[in-house]
Amino acid sequence: MNICLFGATGRVGSVILENSLSNQISVQALVRDLEKLNTDSGGLLKVRTGNVLNEEDIAQTMKGTDIVISALNTDGNSTLSQSMPLIISNMKREGIKRIITIGTAGILQARSAPHLFRFQSSESKRKSTLDAEEHLKAYLLLKASGLDWTVVCPTYLPVGERLGQYRYEIDILPENPSSISIYDTGDFAFQQLFSNKFIGSRVGLTY
Repeated sequence: MNICLFGATGRVGSVILENSLSNQISVQALVRDLEKLNTDSGGLLKVRTGNVLNEEDIAQTMKGTDIVISALNTDGNSTLSQSMPLIISNMKREGIKRIITIGTAGILQARSAPHLFRFQSSESKRKSTLDAEEHLKAYLLLKASGLDWTVVCPTYLPVGERLGQYRYEIDILPENPSSISIYDTGDFAFQQLFSNKFIGSRVGLTY
């Protein structure tokens, strides 16, 4: 298996990268700042310095891989919605079907109002919806892509600890959500490399 990983230096992305390398899985990563990548890859990691908004950087990072994982965050701008069409088009060009992304609980359906996304409902406590709107655009692009996608949607995401026990539900957040650490979120996303259970689904995660 050879993974194309975007967001490898981020909080969840770094956990996915660590899991991949420790399981002897080859990774090709695109990063903006090489100095943020502090890991002993044992020769399993190939890194390209560049930008996910540059199609050539995406194409070169993806070449020869089997599966794409995107742990990109919004960066407070439109990075997600602008990069996703480039990721999708290059996956199709390379013949890659499987993609796993990290979203947010805000783009799950609201339990109290299933016709709304959670960030549009009273269930969301966040004052700003900008990040959720970006994640929603990326999700809708994936949904229409024809690819085998899974969007992992953690609730409140502190660094926390690796507990190894958490709850999940398809397309909605489990009842009485609290938080989930970056480690358990990254572990769950990594496990999807070996499972078809959640293809075509958003998965809500919480303790």
